[in-house]
Amino acid sequence: MLTFLGDWVLGRDVCVYSGSVIELFGRVGVGEQATRSTLTRMVGRGLLRRQREGRRMYFGLTERSEAVLRDGERRIWGSGAVNRHWDGTWTLLGFSLPESWQRQRHDLRSRLAWSGFGPLFGGVWIAPGHVDVDPIVTALGLDAHVKVFRAQADAGMDIGAMIEEAWELAELADQYGLFVRRWQSAESADPDGDDPLAVRSRLSAEWLRIIRRDPRLPVGHLPDDWPAEQAEKTFRAVHERLTPGARATAERLLDVVPVRPEAERDA
Repeated sequence: MLTFLGDWVLGRDVCVYSGSVIELFGRVGVGEQATRSTLTRMVGRGLLRRQREGRRMYFGLTERSEAVLRDGERRIWGSGAVNRHWDGTWTLLGFSLPESWQRQRHDLRSRLAWSGFGPLFGGVWIAPGHVDVDPIVTALGLDAHVKVFRAQADAGMDIGAMIEEAWELAELADQYGLFVRRWQSAESADPDGDDPLAVRSRLSAEWLRIIRRDPRLPVGHLPDDWPAEQAEKTFRAVHERLTPGARATAERLLDVVPVRPEAERDA
């Protein structure tokens, strides 16, 4: 759903008809009930809002979901898959939450992982470089429960061993390699074959799932054969080939309406 919203709703000031979303998701094998449930759940979590037009219900972005998608957009198209500009510093974050706050703990860990953090110890997470976590902490209402520091490793610190403990790089490398093997043949395939909208949706969703787990560790602390760069080249090449056909299909398929002023929106 995040991939879909980032591709076809972000930056357009529109709301999209639920039936259009259901049809598109059906093209990639997702059932109607699952799609409707996801839309409802995202409304409940403040990631989507409803806008009724006659008998039809449309869904649009909120400030929160737009911020999430802009961050994803920067991660996919801006920063790149390999970190070549590390300044040698780390961001350390410690948190202590009540045992009953399971959802808050899950949300915090998920957002920390997306921002490049790995668990150093139980409640202490670490990320390379200077990571601004204020938006994350404030959005979750956890300011009183989180402490953040900037640090440098001691001269005797085994950074390689620390990285192995905090991040599952072997599994991530396998995912990158699988992505390349799965999509490399599509670089030269007929971009108008099959269903370019459905294929590009699957491509983008798979890529997003992988990079959400990638902390973008400094290139100097990665294996020489680290596959992220090749995977990124494959993603960009296939995405470019599919985009004209996907855009044409989306224009025919998606029923969108302009965003109405706040006072006129449905709860």
